[in-house]
Amino acid sequence: MENLLSVLNIVEAGAPIWLWLVFAVVVVSVLYLDLCVFHKHSSEPKFSETLRICASYIGLAVLFGLFICYEINKDTGFLFYTGYLVEFSLSMDNIFVISLVFTSMKIPRTHQHRVLFWGVMGAIILRAVMILLGASLIAQFHWILYVFSVFLIFTGVKMLFHDEDEADLTEGKLFQFVRKHLRATKHLTGEKFWVRKFGKLYATPLLLTLIIIEIMDVIFAVDSIPAIFLITNDTFVVYTSNIFAILGLRSLYFLLAEAVNRFKYLKQSLSIILIFIGSKIFFPFIGFKVIPAVSLSVTFALLAGGIILSLIKTQKQPS
Repeated sequence: MENLLSVLNIVEAGAPIWLWLVFAVVVVSVLYLDLCVFHKHSSEPKFSETLRICASYIGLAVLFGLFICYEINKDTGFLFYTGYLVEFSLSMDNIFVISLVFTSMKIPRTHQHRVLFWGVMGAIILRAVMILLGASLIAQFHWILYVFSVFLIFTGVKMLFHDEDEADLTEGKLFQFVRKHLRATKHLTGEKFWVRKFGKLYATPLLLTLIIIEIMDVIFAVDSIPAIFLITNDTFVVYTSNIFAILGLRSLYFLLAEAVNRFKYLKQSLSIILIFIGSKIFFPFIGFKVIPAVSLSVTFALLAGGIILSLIKTQKQPS
């Protein structure tokens, strides 16, 4: 009972319950339309359709930010936009990893949307657990923000100077661990995650892919959630900005998966963003405070700069 009250206090400290309900209605409505109306049957997404959906998700996030500005205040709205940009930009960097998972598991594009949809459902729950845990730790041990800061700066520096080589994930320890502890078939059975053979349930490659993507999302969250907590301690802003960015991840993946190699300077841009956010907590010690509008402007400028520079440098290369 005490744990439940503690969770409710953390939730209510961010925003009134009715705002959480509005957010929940928006998310449930979007997911219902996505799965039961627009993608009721599996098909390979068309570029024009994906572009419209991606633009719609971004537009929805912009409108929700304006809603926050109106119902709470402008600074909170700017914090939402900053958190959304950080999570959105990190999602762009993770598209390469998701593409690698699908390639390694030989999942056709017609089934990838289904995997990503349920991946988003799992991410909504896992992010809630991780954010509540992070908020509880900060409430009890405020100094942990400095740990987050150092970790984020270290992560940014590591990303800046470390290149990851493409690899077959089926040879990796993560896949081998999942495969060892789960009875699975080697072949797809349509859109099914499970099949029954000889009276026993077997996981299909589709379920193995979903599990790996969920595990990868938790790993991604280790970077992104500390970053947003360093932007704001408001659990409403932290969670909603995370979820809005994740909602658009599927359409963003189908939009950019084929051209992701063109964004060669995105990783450097993200590295500097993480270093900037991680360093902000130390700025007051030198008499300088970063207001939400400045934080949003710097984050947007760094992200846009990395994308534009990448496109200019690779415009003559095939996507």
